[in-house]
Amino acid sequence: MSRAISRKTVLCLALGQLVAWGISYYLIGVFGDLIAADLGWSAEIVHGGFAVALLVMGVVSPFVGRLIDRQGGRSVMIAGGLLNTAGCLLLTVSYSIPTYYAAWICIGLAMRLTLYDAAFAALVRIGGPEARRPISQITLLGGLASTTFWPIGHFLAEQFGWRGAVLAYAGFALLTIPLYLSIPKGQEKLTERPGAVEKAPPIAATGRRKQIILGSLYALIMSLANFLNAGMSAHMIGVLAGLGLAASASVWIATLRGIGQSLARFCEVLFGGRIDPLTLNLAATLILPLAFVVGLFSGVSAIAAGVFAFAYGAGNGLLTITRGTLPLVLFDHRSYGALVGRLAAPSFFFSAAAPIAYAYVMERFGEAGALYLSGGVATIIVFAAALLLLLGKRKPE
Repeated sequence: MSRAISRKTVLCLALGQLVAWGISYYLIGVFGDLIAADLGWSAEIVHGGFAVALLVMGVVSPFVGRLIDRQGGRSVMIAGGLLNTAGCLLLTVSYSIPTYYAAWICIGLAMRLTLYDAAFAALVRIGGPEARRPISQITLLGGLASTTFWPIGHFLAEQFGWRGAVLAYAGFALLTIPLYLSIPKGQEKLTERPGAVEKAPPIAATGRRKQIILGSLYALIMSLANFLNAGMSAHMIGVLAGLGLAASASVWIATLRGIGQSLARFCEVLFGGRIDPLTLNLAATLILPLAFVVGLFSGVSAIAAGVFAFAYGAGNGLLTITRGTLPLVLFDHRSYGALVGRLAAPSFFFSAAAPIAYAYVMERFGEAGALYLSGGVATIIVFAAALLLLLGKRKPE
């Protein structure tokens, strides 16, 4: 544990991530079909709200990154909790497309202020290079967001309808605000311990050209990974159901994704300190194409469906960690928020296209078509990660 980052801060941020992801990013995955049926809208219109939220995240990402660098994560994430509450409340009274999309604009801004990129930047600001382990630790509970909130949302919707369920989500959002109060207000001044080994300079510090190349590869990997994450978050339940599983079974099998994420992250917390982030990044990407190949057999085997959900979750879970830790070895941590804010912006635009793109592909080519699309994207990610590892290897001194 970093001396600057307390266990209380890590635990509170981890709980905050569990709730924030569950009530915002994973909301559409459990309520999308119910909203479409209730309001008589097409899947493209309903998932378009989520796409708008992701576009908002991309637009404000550089600004939020700079804001956290200057002010820290405390006030930023508290504001995000309030906006999550407001967005969910507005969603419960949405009967027209403008109101529905306004709710998602509010939720989109809240997501950029509360989800991993904001939390990672907050940790780096108070812990510097020592934030790697806390970054991994806060993702442990965050990875269980779908596992926790898809069944909760499904149960609440059965009891109170989707509007009542989202109203309960607004209450959950309010509960995150005390958790964000655990973030220190100031920026910790780290002092070197006697006999400490001098840390290696950032890899991209060797030249402007290398910084651009490595930064571009990082942005590409995270953009495509976010495309898959957004697509699977919005449609994994629908894909499994469309391939032949019962609706209730699809919900429960899809929750294995969250278990895979958290177990993979737990292994990283235990053993990841021995693995270079560049190598871990490549290992994580290699899991993804295999997961989607197995997913093609979900319609004839519940075991295959479970392996698909679990394996995709494991690969995606590790990529979430490297999203936060790679910049610590590639770039100067003192400008972490601003730099990652710029590099992460394209990933939100890719994410915004994913729910609609998947809805289009599933409507015209079936659920198997969505898995073929995912497998192709995952293969590109593998090649980009391999190139990043090759170019990012330090030369012996």
